[in-house]
Amino acid sequence: MEDMGVTPDRDFWCGKRVLITGHTGFKGSWLSIWLSRLRCTVMGIALPPEEFPNLFTLAEVQKLVTKSCFVDVRDRSFLKEAIEDFSPQIVFHLAAQSLVRRGYKNPHYTFETNILGTINLLEIARNIESIKVIIVVTTDKVYENKEWFYPYRETDQLGGKDPYSASKAAVEIVTESYRRSFFKNKGVAVASARSGNVIGGGDWAEDRLIPDMIKAWEKDETLLVRNPYSVRPWQHVLEPLWGYMLLAEKLWHEPELAGAYNFGPFPNGFVTVREMIELAKTFYGSGKVIYSGEVNNEFHEASLLRLDISKSQTLLGFIPRWSLLKSIEKTINWYRSQKLGMNPVELCLEDIRDYERSQSQ
Repeated sequence: MEDMGVTPDRDFWCGKRVLITGHTGFKGSWLSIWLSRLRCTVMGIALPPEEFPNLFTLAEVQKLVTKSCFVDVRDRSFLKEAIEDFSPQIVFHLAAQSLVRRGYKNPHYTFETNILGTINLLEIARNIESIKVIIVVTTDKVYENKEWFYPYRETDQLGGKDPYSASKAAVEIVTESYRRSFFKNKGVAVASARSGNVIGGGDWAEDRLIPDMIKAWEKDETLLVRNPYSVRPWQHVLEPLWGYMLLAEKLWHEPELAGAYNFGPFPNGFVTVREMIELAKTFYGSGKVIYSGEVNNEFHEASLLRLDISKSQTLLGFIPRWSLLKSIEKTINWYRSQKLGMNPVELCLEDIRDYERSQSQ
């Protein structure tokens, strides 16, 4: 009875050979857990986790996937050997340097990892006959941000002031070039997925709002906030992951729909950093905060960013399922439960099961 009416499509995913690059990261770990639950044959390729704690280690994701390889996507020869041996059917490319501020501090590594890593993957993939779908995950920051109220559509101009955003905009151009030049005529669907800021249990990365908040409040320290009035498209991590999976399902049957897709929340998910923290504090029960635009704010970061998800809604049937309040509640409850000793992978599976049954809120 558990699986009646459940989406994603279990019949579709069961037995599929799926490659995830970046499976040791926050999103990659959640995706690995979800696809393993759907009985996919999953291979992960990534660098070892950087921080501790991290979800990959705590949830023992390496035991859930069929094969896990620690490979740098910049190393084409090792990457090629690992992928060819696996013969994947669907590829989710998440491996990246994904932090804006780190991009400023190490632009060469950011450009090399994000652009060259994607080129290496696509160059290898175009010679593997088993592959039918490739989803290249980028970011909502690929757009030339004009700091206006209007949400960005997939047809809007690409750009990026900072190295991270610029590198991901370049990845979009590379992906489209490979799609048109090499994959389209072979019937292989190559798409890019652009999503907003994600929250959820198990994220401890540096320079992210919820992890920074949890780290500070668990130690009874004060959270210092750089840009309290910046607006972001907040969503639970399961929302874009479901979008990526739905996109892969659709492209498997209709490769002509390949292209760029936005995945984000409904308009009520676009709130300021300060509003986000105050809502989180309500669920957490306490927490000290200093709001100051002058705290560690030496680098430019966009203050207003919205996404239009009409294309994903119309062509894929993607509809966000969890409200912002539920997403925050789920996130805070995950961290609290994990601190009390509950099994991290079971906490993830509990959220996944709840999400699968949810209707749009």
